[in-house]
Amino acid sequence: MNVEFRDTLFNQAKSWVLEAGANIRNKINDPYDIATKSNANDLVTTMDKETESFFITNIKASYPEHYILSEEGFGDHLTTLNGTVWIIDPIDGTMNFVHQKKNFAISVGIYHDGVGEIGIIYDVMADVLFYAKRNEGAYKNDVKLAPLNPNLKFEEVIFGLNHFWLCENRLVDEQRMQDFVRTIRGSRTYGSAALELAYVAEGVMDGYLSMSLAPWDVAAGIVIADEVGGITSDIDGNPVSMLDKSSVLTCNSTIQKRIINDYLQKGKK
Repeated sequence: MNVEFRDTLFNQAKSWVLEAGANIRNKINDPYDIATKSNANDLVTTMDKETESFFITNIKASYPEHYILSEEGFGDHLTTLNGTVWIIDPIDGTMNFVHQKKNFAISVGIYHDGVGEIGIIYDVMADVLFYAKRNEGAYKNDVKLAPLNPNLKFEEVIFGLNHFWLCENRLVDEQRMQDFVRTIRGSRTYGSAALELAYVAEGVMDGYLSMSLAPWDVAAGIVIADEVGGITSDIDGNPVSMLDKSSVLTCNSTIQKRIINDYLQKGKK
């Protein structure tokens, strides 16, 4: 992607993200409908749909040749990432939005021919913007983020991990996951994959692990984490799919292999 066009695209996307965030804040206490999707914990609200529709309308009007992958079904049905693709989660952390009215984010990743060019994650209620453009570093509210610490001791890391994976499940050995949590310094769960990836890039967490996420959960965060030296893969060490659900491991390269070899591969079901 041409750098000048990428800058233009970034500025436009950032403007839309901030506008959408302001609209959510203004309506945070308004009544809205809540529905479920795949299960009782997979929530969607009229605000999710309204926010996604806002992005779809603006992108199609301004860049009709671009494609869109989005959570609530208003985007395109894609089988490749050829061309320029916007990957959007209008509210990442809908359960937090419903129950807490905080700890949720707007996540926008822009990929060109499969390469992540732009990542924007907006913590709406805290008014904190994380963003990155490929090869230009990552930022939090216009302050450049430092590279991840390459000298981490494994026993001192703090990891983002949904505690569901410590319970009996069909994907990984919960006893291995429990051993992992006992070995590291601590684990955290925030209920928003986008924010947790941003926290890894910021350095307030040392990694993030989930066994099943959609592209819109992680597309922006991967771009941002990559710019500070983060390594993102699935639990087999392969690139994360931007077309299907995938496991996701993002961390410093110095601990990635140990996590995969000692806890994930041995613990796979």
